[in-house]
Formats: sequence, structure tokens, C-alpha cells
Amino acid sequence: MRRLLPWDYGVRNLFRRPSRSALTLGGLSIVILLVLVVVGFIRGLEASLAATGQPNVVLVYAMTSGADIENSAIPGRTPALLAASVAGVRSQFGEKFISPELYLGTRISVNDQEGLGLVRGVTTAAPLVRQQVQIIEGTWPGPGEVLAGRLVHSKLGCDEAALQPGQTIRFDGRDWKISGVFAAGGAAFESEVWCPLNDLQSALKRQDLSLVAVTMDSADAAADVDLFCRERIDLELKSVGEMAYYADLQKHYRPVRMLGWIVVCLVAGSGVFAGLNTMYGAVVGRIRELATLQAIGYRRRAILLTLIQEATLLACCGALIACLLGLLFVNGTAVRFTMGAFMLRVDSVGIAIACITAVILGIVGALPPAAKAMRLPVVEAIKAI
Repeated sequence: MRRLLPWDYGVRNLFRRPSRSALTLGGLSIVILLVLVVVGFIRGLEASLAATGQPNVVLVYAMTSGADIENSAIPGRTPALLAASVAGVRSQFGEKFISPELYLGTRISVNDQEGLGLVRGVTTAAPLVRQQVQIIEGTWPGPGEVLAGRLVHSKLGCDEAALQPGQTIRFDGRDWKISGVFAAGGAAFESEVWCPLNDLQSALKRQDLSLVAVTMDSADAAADVDLFCRERIDLELKSVGEMAYYADLQKHYRPVRMLGWIVVCLVAGSGVFAGLNTMYGAVVGRIRELATLQAIGYRRRAILLTLIQEATLLACCGALIACLLGLLFVNGTAVRFTMGAFMLRVDSVGIAIACITAVILGIVGALPPAAKAMRLPVVEAIKAI
């Protein structure tokens, strides 16, 4: 009694029926690519919120605004009071890392096309606190100018070329010239428009701020900011660590992530059923061949392993094709959501999940039809047409 079929027997079988193998490979690649896209969506959303928070940055905003900094309004003297009263604020060359900011959602017009965008009024202290921000084109904005994040075009639903340096956008009754484009390492800032704080206050006729972002020497020093807010009850301030703030925001997107994982399971499940149909068709057409292998001495277990090998090889090839397509066409694709925009992310986790899905599709898709074929008596199977 022979034990196992040669490894190359299963490989050669894939090329004996090129049309069927190609169709199966295409179907498996599409299923795995869909899984990769959904996982890329979940990973991109998580990475965007995680990259936005820094462990030693504290946000100070109005106590009455809840967790919505857009509705926050705090006195304009708050940054000076924080600098004078709180120890442990990081400083360099006498410049304290304190960024006063005015944040709002407003309608932005780009080439007569209007969309809901996010605008942040900042000072030159902002890059000290938001250290993930890098200007990739142009310069820091001067009076009447703005700096556009590299994903603003996705948030506004306009052409990327319309937001290049030298172009003009319009919001709050004023035209603003784009002085540059910035990236922020995948953080949510990339879907925002930054402009000089004084200009935005003048346009809005406001003297207050939405928040103050403070970089401390260490994460432990954040307690000093919290103590300041508790002592100055006249200012009605509240402080929270930036990472804790965005971690809290992630809770609001938990249903979205859960829905994404459910979609992954449904897509994988549908792929298993599609694989079952394909493998049933493939095995039924090879019943006589499989019976002949039994007749010349190969065990049923060895033939079963060969069928699983063929299906798993096809599924793994499908995973490779899907990962290649994902890296080329899916990775980095901008997606708009309520907080701005983020990029789909095909990373090691997504590729690992795609490969595991492929192996499961190969094994689970091949087992039932192979087991059914093995149950037929050899004599009946050899007579089968």
C-alpha cells in the first residue's frame, strides 16, 4: 500500500485543467481582495485615530462642551495663564510648547464646488506641539493664506490639483490662497485646512479659542494641567490627555469596526461556499481518476491530502495576487468619514489575515467534496462517466 502521492502530482493537476484553475483562482483572488479591503478600512481608521494622539500632549477646552471641541469656547488669555501657572510645560530656546487653536467645521468652496470641511486656526507654535505635521509642498501660511492637509481633497470631494499651492479656496466670506500642503503621518489633521489664528478670528469675529494643546515634559506632568483647570473654576476649563481623547473617540466608531469584521466573516463565508461549488465540480469530473489511484494502491487519506493541497495552492496564489493588487491599488486610498478622511491601510496585519483566510478557504472548500468522492466504492467510481 502506497502512502502519499508525489507533491508535484497535485501541482501538475492544476495545469491539466487551465480554464477551471484560472476561474477558481480569479474567484478566490476577488474574495480575498474584498477581505483585504475591509480589513484595510478598519486598520486605516484605527491608525488615523491612534496617530493623532501624542502621550505627553494635553488638550484644554471648555468644560461645557462635552467631548466636542468644535463647540468649545475658552478665553483667549488661557495660553498665557497656562504658560505662567503650570510647571512641566516643555520649552525650547525660551519658547513654550503651547498651541492656541480655533477649530470649526464650515463649508469650503473650491472652484465653485462646495463641501463641508474642517478649519483649524493655529499659530507658529502648532508644529511644536503637533510634531507629526510636516510641510511637503509650499510654505507656512502668511496673512490671508492657508495650509491644506494632503487628504482635504477627499474630505471636500474635489480634485487634488485644486488644492495645490497657489490655488484659492473660499470659506466664511473670504478667499484664502493655499501656501502649502502638509502631511501628518496618517493623523486626522491631514483632512484639515490650517490658517493663521488671527486671520480666522477676524473672519469669524471671535476673540476666544476652541482649545489649547500643551506638550508636557512627561506624561506624568499632565496632572499639573488638570490641577490648574480645577483651581481656575472661573475659566470653566477641562483637560484631557490627547491619546485618551482620541481613544474615547474610537469608542464611537466601535460599531463601525464591528460591522467591518462582520463583513469580513460574511465575505469569507461566501468565498467558502463559492470554493465548495467549484471543488464539487472539479472532484466530480475526476471521480474515475481518484478511483484509479485507489485501485493502484494509494490510500484515501493520501488522495484527500492531494485534493486539499491543490485547493490550498490555488487559494494561496489567490492571496498573493490579492495582496499585490491591494498594495498597488488599495493601500493609501483616501476615504472620507465624519472626522475628516483617512487612508486605507494594507499592512502586515491585513496581509496575515488575507493569508489565513486563503488557507481556510483552501482547506474548508476542499474537504466536503473530497470526502464525498472518497466514500464511493472503487468499482462504482471507475465505472462512473
